[in-house]
Amino acid sequence: MNRLYVKQQLNHFFQEDIGSGDVTSDHIFDHVSPTGLGEFIAKQQGIFAGEVILEEAYHLFDEQIKVDLFKKDGQRVKKGDVIAQVSGPYPLLLTSERVILNLLQRLSGIATVTSQAIRHLANDQIKIADTRKTTPGLRMLEKYAVRCGGGVNHRFGLDDAVMLKDNHIAAVGSITKAVEKIRTSTGHMIKIEVEIENKEQLEEAIAAGVDVIMFDNMSPEQIRELIQLVPKDIMTEASGNITVDNIHLYKDTRVDIISLGFITHSAQALDISFNITGGVK
Repeated sequence: MNRLYVKQQLNHFFQEDIGSGDVTSDHIFDHVSPTGLGEFIAKQQGIFAGEVILEEAYHLFDEQIKVDLFKKDGQRVKKGDVIAQVSGPYPLLLTSERVILNLLQRLSGIATVTSQAIRHLANDQIKIADTRKTTPGLRMLEKYAVRCGGGVNHRFGLDDAVMLKDNHIAAVGSITKAVEKIRTSTGHMIKIEVEIENKEQLEEAIAAGVDVIMFDNMSPEQIRELIQLVPKDIMTEASGNITVDNIHLYKDTRVDIISLGFITHSAQALDISFNITGGVK
């Protein structure tokens, strides 16, 4: 986790929300701000993700704000659990509340659905990975949340590795031509993954010497049949039309990775509240 980048992102998020000032807090508190405590409380069961947010966000306002974490990334929380307690000036606690809550809820929701997918798959030999279907500006944090939920990260960006999709293949003419062009112009550290949709494409990808083969939008039955043709030195991945409800059907496909777009683009936020001590919400 690049904490410098996290701080830069947090600065941007707070600037967006606060603008020229918090007119509510600025007008109800005197120049000498009272100090007190606030608590982040889970309102439903799930997996917590967001230590880095709590550790970095408050110090952008005041290094003296104290943060006590009672839950670590990846730990399960239940309704009523106190995740963290913060102490400092009330105006700063209230001004920063919404941005921090939004991030904690979003990241914990991603960690929770990732954990659910892993639990439903029930095969620790297959890794659950994310995709690039992330919220613009939040990719690093959302992929961090996937790891908190027990998953692994796929590409962070287009510059990580080669992934030949159907449109690339259609534009170039064939898997073979595409791989040849890439091999002549990239270094040995760049891996090549190709999406395949049928046996013919699989055989062509194997002959071209790709590093990873993705079974795209294939049924478990199709994958079980075709994976027998894949040499052991080629990594395999399944993706497309896989959900929490049907992921168990892929348990015995013998793929190395299952990549899931929904764990980031459709994750429901985990309900978390922030309460000033003595307040009611």
